[in-house]
Amino acid sequence: MDFSIKTNDAKTSIASLKAGCIAVGIYENKKLSPQAQALDKSGEITAALKSGDISGKPGSTLLLRKVAGVAAERVLLIGLGTDGELSDKVMSMAALCVARVLSTLGGNDALLALPFDGIAKQTPERDLAWAIRNSILVLRENSYRSDTLKSKKETTLSGIKKIAFLVATAQAAVAKEAMAQGLALANGIDLTKELGNLPGNVCTPTYLANTAKKLAKEFKLTVEVLDRKQLEALKMGSFLSVARGGGEAPKFIIIKHLGGKAKDAPTVLVGKGITFDTGGISLKGGSGMDEMKYDMCGAGSVLGTMRAIAELKLKLNVIGVIPATENMPSGTATKPGDIVTSMSGLTIEVLNTDAEGRLVLCDALTYVERFKPAAVVDIATLTGACVTSLGHHNSGLFTRHDSAHDALANELLSAGKATGDTAWRMPIEDSYQEQLKSNFADMANIGGPAGGSITAACFLERYTKKYTWAHLDIAGTAWKSGAAKGATGRPVALLTTFLINRAAAAK
Repeated sequence: MDFSIKTNDAKTSIASLKAGCIAVGIYENKKLSPQAQALDKSGEITAALKSGDISGKPGSTLLLRKVAGVAAERVLLIGLGTDGELSDKVMSMAALCVARVLSTLGGNDALLALPFDGIAKQTPERDLAWAIRNSILVLRENSYRSDTLKSKKETTLSGIKKIAFLVATAQAAVAKEAMAQGLALANGIDLTKELGNLPGNVCTPTYLANTAKKLAKEFKLTVEVLDRKQLEALKMGSFLSVARGGGEAPKFIIIKHLGGKAKDAPTVLVGKGITFDTGGISLKGGSGMDEMKYDMCGAGSVLGTMRAIAELKLKLNVIGVIPATENMPSGTATKPGDIVTSMSGLTIEVLNTDAEGRLVLCDALTYVERFKPAAVVDIATLTGACVTSLGHHNSGLFTRHDSAHDALANELLSAGKATGDTAWRMPIEDSYQEQLKSNFADMANIGGPAGGSITAACFLERYTKKYTWAHLDIAGTAWKSGAAKGATGRPVALLTTFLINRAAAAK
């Protein structure tokens, strides 16, 4: 799908613009948007509304052909609801309607002449730039197919592949920047989806490492991959304890985008990369276990985000760190009751081998101290308890409570709100740390069923005392089950926007 920006000034009527299709908005109560009015010299659009062919309600559409006085071959009317009450939900629905109709049409190109800047009157933070970025994401989401490993690809209609956004000449620079960001986001999200949807016998730790190497080659990033011997030398006993049962070699991936000043401290993203999670000796039930290929979605989101910011040539230093391994049962696997020593020197009693994500992340969180980071955000499909707490709408956000950590939390929450890739802040308090006590080691790896997502975050927090840190539990948002089964690409939009905002603040 090819996107572009087309400008138009007051001297040129949009009715004279040639295209295979031009999409304009109409409202309820038979009202036309300014763009629709400009196409209605013959009264055909008004007649269609008066006849009841389209209601103007959000989600309604009507395709008109050969409208008199309009150079475009087709005019697509999109319902926008009540005039003056545009919302992000309505604009997203409009973009989805456009995507579905254009996928069924012939013709070479389409021109979207929707009131993209009208939403700002109702919701100031949803401006023209947001509308263009969001439209691109919706259009790309509609065209995404997870058929990489199918012998026969899914049948898709050819549809219109070239789409231009019509904006005023004065808005061209803002629109082009928004388009570039939207495309980078879509590309990053697609990569994250693709990695998540691949099965565990394909998307192994080595596959993730090779993906990082390909990104490094394409975008001139720096990448380093540590193997088992190097991890043993670093004394990552906690991470390696998870890798003991699997047949696939563990990989520790470091990928760097150094777009900022050399002296600037980097922002570090740490992604959990369990490429398949059986639960280990604490074996999961068979129902739904196939979805445990998604336990590397934290790692996938880091690679997707690194791709997005590299495409944008973001002027910020960002380092992605991915501890990748399988969690499998075998004669060599770690057993419940075993005690392992983390890279930090702290000992951990492994009461449940299915609480493995925190065991790989704690060593990664210790490793990143060497970067003297400005901030660290770890991303993990960590706990089913987070799904119970927040469902599938919000990712869980955990961090300490002080001025620096509150500021980081607000950055992440704002980025989520701006993109619809939302998170909700959960507590971390000393009272929950009591649940991690062990009679035999410095701590246990689980704290019981009560507050499971919180005690998991409290476990990680113990390894982050030397920098500002936040944890995103994406167990409820990284993929969908049922008929719509598939990776969502979250939280690439949140993370990328968070980094874009950081780069802007650093100017």
